[in-house]
Amino acid sequence: RTGHRGRPRRRPGKLHADKAYDHRRCRRECRARGITPRIARRGIESSTHLGRHRWVVERTFAWLARYRRLTIRYERRADIHLAFTTLACALVCLGQIKRFC
Repeated sequence: RTGHRGRPRRRPGKLHADKAYDHRRCRRECRARGITPRIARRGIESSTHLGRHRWVVERTFAWLARYRRLTIRYERRADIHLAFTTLACALVCLGQIKRFC
């Protein structure tokens, strides 16, 4: 993608997902894109081994949910919603930096 602004896009190496995504189509699509699927199987595996990876995502969603404007989307325009999301992410990062300094 030469000639495009920003950093080049990269695909993740693995995808961690729970039992809701246990379907042949999901696994096939991941492999077609060169991504290793780590999906718990229904009735066979427990989703608990995915817990430590999913916890990071769930925790981040919880931090962003503190901002009501993001939880209940009032903006119709995507650019304004993206601006508020970026601001919320910056505030979350600032709070984490303050916590460790």
